[in-house]
Amino acid sequence: MAKKGNRVQVILECTEHKESGMPGMSRYITTKNKKNTTERLEMKKFNPVLRKVTVHKEIK
Repeated sequence: MAKKGNRVQVILECTEHKESGMPGMSRYITTKNKKNTTERLEMKKFNPVLRKVTVHKEIK
């Protein structure tokens, strides 16, 4: 099976959860093409702790 060349695995973390002070953390794992998307990824995803859709940003 061939390796996927420029596609890398990234972790998305909720930006609003840190400010809320609630325990736990909302994180998602996804992949992106590093050649086409060089900047950090930002997506709206569901946060089960806050029970709403929030902005999740890529962490290092």
